[in-house]
Amino acid sequence: MDGLTGQMAGAVQDFRRLRRQADVERLLAGLSGRSADLLPFEEVRQKLRATAVSERQLREIPLDAIVGSVGRYHDFTRSFLPRRDSDESRWARVLLASNDLSGLPPIDVYQLGDAYFVVDGNHRVSVARQNGATTIQAYVTPFRSRVPITPDFRAADLIIRAEQAAFLEQTCLDEARPGADLTLTEAGGYQILREQIYVHGYYQELELGRPVSFEEAAASWYDNVYMPAVQIIRERGLLRDFPGRTETDLFLWLSEHRAELAAQLGWEVSAERAAADLAARRGTGPSRVARAGEQMLEMVLPDDGELLREPGAWRRTLPTNPSAWLFGEILVPISGEPDGWEAFEQALAIARVEGSRLLGLHVVPDEARRAASEVAALRAEFERRCAAAGVHGNLAVDMGVVGRSIRARSRWADLLALQIKYPPGPSPLARLTSSLRAIIRGSLRPVLTVPRAVTTLERLLLAYDGSPKADEALALATYLAGRWHKPLYVASVSEDGHSVEGPRLRARAYLREHGVDNVTFVSEIGPAGPTIVALADRVGADLIVMGGYGRDPLSDIVLGSAVEAVLQNRHLPTLICQ
Repeated sequence: MDGLTGQMAGAVQDFRRLRRQADVERLLAGLSGRSADLLPFEEVRQKLRATAVSERQLREIPLDAIVGSVGRYHDFTRSFLPRRDSDESRWARVLLASNDLSGLPPIDVYQLGDAYFVVDGNHRVSVARQNGATTIQAYVTPFRSRVPITPDFRAADLIIRAEQAAFLEQTCLDEARPGADLTLTEAGGYQILREQIYVHGYYQELELGRPVSFEEAAASWYDNVYMPAVQIIRERGLLRDFPGRTETDLFLWLSEHRAELAAQLGWEVSAERAAADLAARRGTGPSRVARAGEQMLEMVLPDDGELLREPGAWRRTLPTNPSAWLFGEILVPISGEPDGWEAFEQALAIARVEGSRLLGLHVVPDEARRAASEVAALRAEFERRCAAAGVHGNLAVDMGVVGRSIRARSRWADLLALQIKYPPGPSPLARLTSSLRAIIRGSLRPVLTVPRAVTTLERLLLAYDGSPKADEALALATYLAGRWHKPLYVASVSEDGHSVEGPRLRARAYLREHGVDNVTFVSEIGPAGPTIVALADRVGADLIVMGGYGRDPLSDIVLGSAVEAVLQNRHLPTLICQ
């Protein structure tokens, strides 16, 4: 009798120790903002729309996967420490019985995903954990939900997972697209996904000419809207910049960011470009550093200033998909003057080949001019010309200084098309004050200068001298000749009579490596600019491709450059790579 009394007293002491630990656990949970409560099964079942799927089975289950209770979720903490003093006697008796030879019967649990809820046996679970056990025998009744849960599931997760269960029940995407993971970490997002699907279904009905069910619209939205954006997220490794978030989180952020950019810029922004900007704004990787550098350069560059950018910087911003066309978006400033549509027409000719979208830009000096009737008429004319050509386009109206606005917005495009009315003059002062020269030097993208539009581009002339900027032009000309299937002439000009064999061999090897073989090499001696223009005339070229300014700004101002000599001729569209 004395021995049994002593064992009971020891069990009571264990209980009281665990009660104190339970109070400490609740206090620490309150300080950390994480609940120490067990989950109530019935609430979880209702919110996750769970249903029993089979008869109960006897098996061993992990103790740390038990996350809730059917009826006594207020009596124990999440780690099954006792919370009620009134349970002292019962808990102590269960502890003593667990040490008896006959042991304790299996507990009864419901299973939902990888988590378990106690139907009967809460004290046995508490005692088993106190004894250091890791598993326990249980009669398990499985339940099924469209959103299975894991042992780390918390009460705070219930709202989000309930929204997810309702979303999947409505869309049936878990059945239509097995393996689809549409997990969010913030509440409210599933309603936004529903709204996207409703809009997608509306346009799908217009396209198909018949009613479309919500489930059908959801499957089409998943294939044609959601997954292409997620693929961009994966290719750019955005999840690395957003630890603890999911692909669906980033999809929503990307959608929201595209809408914000469209409102800010007056243009639709591609998912690829919005993803790059999102990573740069909110992430921590190289894209953030690159964007910060671009912003700083724009801040310190005066309206009429000049800047030599690192060769090849524009190529690092291009789509990562190798099958993608190069010029997805073309920026075209529109002056609004009757004779100011040449660059637009040239951009249209390229857009038809590349499947590009035209980003029109009209710059006004003040808010009053932005609201003027002339601007509305200009927008209507822009849209009319795009529609007639079968090219998608948006016209944005910006307020400020023309050159700075063009430079700032050029990073949202792959190509900048400029109409030449006043090329840089031949004197140092004329070069210094040339707005065209400043835009070319400061542009973040290749610049297409257009004195007059050439509707069909049939022959390309590359001016190549082996310099870093010329290498950029070589890369671009290789793309154009190969993708457009056009003959390419490579012109190497020596101004001092020295051999140009070295650069010519480099260009030949590069073109051969990239599978471009319809190439003619031409060598000449003479002033670079006039000789390039004369060669273009002789071979019948209708587009000149060349590198940008190669010397330091001061030398170019004093001595001039081949770029300016070609532009002064005002003869052919010229594609300049910085």
